[in-house]
Amino acid sequence: MLLTIVILSFFLGCAAGFIMHRSDFCMAGMFRDLFLFRSLAMLRVLLLLIVASMVLFELARLFGLVRLPFPLFAPPSLVTPIGGALFGVGMVLAGGCAIGTLYKMGAGSLPSLLAFVGLLAGSAFYAEFHPWWMQLSRATRLASQVSLPQMLGVSPTLAVALFVVAAGCVLFRWFRAGKLDQPAFAEGYLQPWRAALWLALLGLGSALLVGMPFGITTAYAKMGGYLESLAIPGHVASLAYFIDEPFRFTHPFLGFSLQGGAGPRLDGIVVVQFPVVFGILCGSAFSAARLKEWKFSAKVPLKQCFWALFGGMLMGLGARLVPGCNVWHLMGGAPMLAGQSLLFIAALFPGAWLGSRILVKYVV
Repeated sequence: MLLTIVILSFFLGCAAGFIMHRSDFCMAGMFRDLFLFRSLAMLRVLLLLIVASMVLFELARLFGLVRLPFPLFAPPSLVTPIGGALFGVGMVLAGGCAIGTLYKMGAGSLPSLLAFVGLLAGSAFYAEFHPWWMQLSRATRLASQVSLPQMLGVSPTLAVALFVVAAGCVLFRWFRAGKLDQPAFAEGYLQPWRAALWLALLGLGSALLVGMPFGITTAYAKMGGYLESLAIPGHVASLAYFIDEPFRFTHPFLGFSLQGGAGPRLDGIVVVQFPVVFGILCGSAFSAARLKEWKFSAKVPLKQCFWALFGGMLMGLGARLVPGCNVWHLMGGAPMLAGQSLLFIAALFPGAWLGSRILVKYVV
């Protein structure tokens, strides 16, 4: 069973990497373009992804195929926006989000490779103050429930239906007006709105297979912890974040159990997240190679390399503070109206605004 999960998760990752490369589906760019170019074009596509995922997850729940809220989502806390804002700054400076960095790196981007290194470093650095941060997070919780329907005591189907109808009317008007299409002349280009629908289906596939949506950033922390352990193994072994195994999960229908954490060891995180990470890299590389676009160039301005690395570090740290990255919250939490995810998304906007200001002043 575990081998089957590894193989299928890898192919889900491959499909996601292929689709994102063909559509240039960069969530960092969606927020950045709002502040740099006053463009809502790609944010409209992001709303479509959330709405489509919301419909699919709720239908799967009604048919008894998944259980919502998904496991590992925590109740909202006042400190959640801090991580979200840091992540927003970092993804703009890095030129890609947690998953965008992967598919661009797979296509041969040096700045994305440096951003990936920064992600590992930032994720590992969080371990230095993890116990204190968790105490603060628990002390500032805003509710004991995970999702808005739970907090309000209403049917999740009713909440989803109201949101889908309201957002669906807006999306339909945008579609009729041609505002979801992007002008493109590149060979093999996939319209982002089509990519959003495919990614929603892949997210459902992850939920059915693993019992939860796509998640990749604990794998980054694990990689960072492993590299750190090569230099200072005793220190890594003493940190609670690398000792704990908060990932304890039994699939509600398939019956298998997984457990693990960010520590440098083989466990459930390796089974669930590593195949997706490597799959995205392979899918993107395959897409770029098919289009004869794959190339690696070291001729990148030193200033751009520095900010990509620094942005990756901010992203890695922000993802651990929340915890979870934009993929986890936008494709998993927001569709089930998780309070933690909604706070994270709200904080991405001021973070992306600040990142855009830094980008214009010091990078471009």
